[in-house]
Amino acid sequence: MDSVTPSSRDATHATIPEFPREKVTNVPYDAADKDKEELSVEFEKASEIDGRSTFEKEDVLYVNGEPVLTTGRDVSRFLVDLRDDGDPALTFRSLFLGTVFAGLGAALNEIYTFKPLQVSVSTVFLLLLIYSAGVAWAKVFPKRSWVEGTRLAGLGAIFEFINPGEFKIKEHVISSLVASTAAYGNTAVMNFAVQRLYYNTDVKATTAVLATFSTACFGYGLCGLLRPLTVYPSEMVYWANLPTVSIFQALHFDSAANHKRMKLFWTAFGVMFVWEIIPSYIFPLLSGVSVFCLASQHTSPAVQDIFTNIFGGADGNEGLGLLSLSFDWQYITSVYMSLPLIQQANSWIGYGLCYIIFIAIYYSNAWGSKDFPMVSTSIFAANGSIYDQQAVFGTSFTLNQTALNEVGLPYMTGSNVWLNITNNLAVGGLIAHCLLFWGPSVREAFAQARAGTQPDPHWKAMQKYKEAPHWWYVCLLVLAFVAGLVVVLKGQTTLPWYSFIVALLFGSFITPFSQLLYARMGNGIATNQLMKMVAGAIAPGRPVANLYFTMWSHDIIGQSIGLAGDLKLGQYLKIPPRTMFLTQVWGTILGAAINYVVMTSVVDAQRDILISPQGTNVWSGQVVQSLNSAAVTWSLAKELYGPGGQYFIIPMSLLIGLAGTFAQWLIAKRWPYIGPVKVDTIMLPIIYMYSAWMSSGLNSVITSCIITGVVSQFWLRKYHPGWFRKYNYILGGALDGGAQVMIFILSFAVFGASGKGNPFPTWAGNPAVGNVDYCNGNGALD
Repeated sequence: MDSVTPSSRDATHATIPEFPREKVTNVPYDAADKDKEELSVEFEKASEIDGRSTFEKEDVLYVNGEPVLTTGRDVSRFLVDLRDDGDPALTFRSLFLGTVFAGLGAALNEIYTFKPLQVSVSTVFLLLLIYSAGVAWAKVFPKRSWVEGTRLAGLGAIFEFINPGEFKIKEHVISSLVASTAAYGNTAVMNFAVQRLYYNTDVKATTAVLATFSTACFGYGLCGLLRPLTVYPSEMVYWANLPTVSIFQALHFDSAANHKRMKLFWTAFGVMFVWEIIPSYIFPLLSGVSVFCLASQHTSPAVQDIFTNIFGGADGNEGLGLLSLSFDWQYITSVYMSLPLIQQANSWIGYGLCYIIFIAIYYSNAWGSKDFPMVSTSIFAANGSIYDQQAVFGTSFTLNQTALNEVGLPYMTGSNVWLNITNNLAVGGLIAHCLLFWGPSVREAFAQARAGTQPDPHWKAMQKYKEAPHWWYVCLLVLAFVAGLVVVLKGQTTLPWYSFIVALLFGSFITPFSQLLYARMGNGIATNQLMKMVAGAIAPGRPVANLYFTMWSHDIIGQSIGLAGDLKLGQYLKIPPRTMFLTQVWGTILGAAINYVVMTSVVDAQRDILISPQGTNVWSGQVVQSLNSAAVTWSLAKELYGPGGQYFIIPMSLLIGLAGTFAQWLIAKRWPYIGPVKVDTIMLPIIYMYSAWMSSGLNSVITSCIITGVVSQFWLRKYHPGWFRKYNYILGGALDGGAQVMIFILSFAVFGASGKGNPFPTWAGNPAVGNVDYCNGNGALD
């Protein structure tokens, strides 16, 4: 669920609420220059930034009359329009279009789960496709007006049901939410992929769909109950949704400017659609150009090994990709055009630490790292071969102690050990950060919810609609619990019923912490490691049970974050809460089925590559490998993670993470600023997470992602806020859309998603042997 894309919208009708009501109300940003000058007389504080005319009002900085958006309060005040036309939301057209595009969105998301780098399908891309389809529908299908006053007037009601007229914003939002909600189900489906690949278990479709539905609906029920804390307040922005909100309002509230924006969208979409076939199929060297690798062709094998480990990264699990440049947008994505700069700055610190720590771990041979690949999430035997887990756990999926004594304990790569350490550091740091730094605002949100005094203007505007009552969400929790219990009792889970209950309770406890981080910073952290630790203690010796325990604890957190973001989107765009409830439940049901079908197709067609520790630059089993590795190792928790185990530091990292943030809080109390840095803006959980970011997959895109973030979120946002607000997210969505549609086509046409692949003929830009970036000779990968 990681993933993320804030958006800024063209707020042509956006208000400036903080101006005195008796003087100025509902002032559009595109007001005449004369009006802007009159407004600025009272509120301007003359200043100059790089020669640009600016003024400040309260804590808001203006550049050329445009506000520079920084906080959630700025977003509510200046970016998101309060306008509500009261148009219908739930129609036959909106549900039909949502259902059709749910298939595309869910399929694409599932395909990307088996890619060397994990990305998510751009919601902006989906909404723009739906917009085009909806507008065409409104023009092509018969309307009631066509038959009024004729002998066919009796058909008018049917025509109006099919085509209610102009395709307006709320229909558009409903269609897009059905499609995007359907894509959330891919996390739970990965557990079934693990069973197919590593345990030769063909999980029945009914079991898989019920389990996925249970996970998604339990997460939705939790986010519904947590709305007063994680949705209603202004600071709960869900930055990943801002591009979506921005473009919705730009398309429907500013028709005069639509032509220019849509021209930019389709131009960029077309260019990227054509371009993407080059780096992904014809010229894969462009996915990671490394000057160091290209310069090392005639060096000794030992030097080539080092260069591959440090500078290689265009193939899955190849190396760290230091200073490589990628020109493949499918892996760069518009995420870094969206995440707030404070989040990206913390991630840069993590990246830097990741390079240093991974190199230090590997070349110091910590945890026997040199016996295994530098980067991989697989588990290995002591001699470096793939660990024979079937011999240890057999067909019953339970530990055979005699076999374990013969085969030996599994080993992890040094990078995977550090990944596990940072996962626990991040969870401990997250809990401490929420309690210590954000505790006052959390208490304030609860008090406002009880008193009904939430100051957010969008929440106030929603009070005219009937709220979805809490008991609806409670009923959803009960339904999800029953569906999950059926799977536990009747499916091949090996999970005791009481462990199922513990999983749900534990996931429910962590959910509000994760939602707070994601809502405020646009990025979450992985909690699966913590859940696997608990599962290892409750159900030792059962790796499959470990998978299912994690599904009903960690995965409900991911589901709740995504669905809570949609609730915020509904608040911004004034979608009636009860309609939102029905829309998301329908999308969840669709996603459960579609994700399972696509998963089985890819797993059956690419089985050998998905099991391989390396993978290719097209397919990678890193996600299922990681899930399986953690399940196997944590089912042997006593031997591996106990006080005498080789990896005892991993569970201890949870306490270290708590202590680190506590120390930071004490420092912030005594010294709020250290130099120019505000101490509480240092997000240790995010830094921990990114300090293990290169632990698997394709790493050659990091430099390109950083450049994208700096250009968008620093240069454009700060110095060209008008262009940023109008076009930044339109451009990002178009680039994502063009790349992802081409990848969808190539996946089934030539990459072998449904059968035999058809690779492009080899040439200098697509070498026949070795890594595509020419970082060859890495003996650790042989």
